[in-house]
Amino acid sequence: MNMTLKTQLIGHLKGLLDERMAVAWAAMDAAQASANEASKSSAGDKYETARAMGQLDRNMHARQYEQARQERAVLERVSENEATKRVAVGTLVKTTSSWYFIAVSVGAVALEGTTVLAVSAASPVGQVLIGKQAGEPFLFQGKKQQIESIY
Repeated sequence: MNMTLKTQLIGHLKGLLDERMAVAWAAMDAAQASANEASKSSAGDKYETARAMGQLDRNMHARQYEQARQERAVLERVSENEATKRVAVGTLVKTTSSWYFIAVSVGAVALEGTTVLAVSAASPVGQVLIGKQAGEPFLFQGKKQQIESIY
């Protein structure tokens, strides 16, 4: 895997996050519309409950949208062509057992026959890898591994 694939990975992740944002926004709008359309019946409690439930749904989708927006902003700050000597936010790391992209928590992404685990720097594996160099060993989940290369 090289810098070109890192660029493809970043583009793919941006697309996934854009999709998450669009879905969350549509769900937020639908929940708000549902809360607004709740008709008042003779039982006022039903009306208030329906509005409250709609508002809770809207707030949940708003949080999901905001999380995806923040993750998208992290990707915007990642330099696609900058190579570093140490693992940092925005680096693609090949270890003896896996590929990791340290930036946002999206999970496993299959790209050109390679599975890359997209994780945040705050994740357990991200915390272990940050600051390490190529050739350096590390211990994660009781398994000794080594960083083969950094992109």
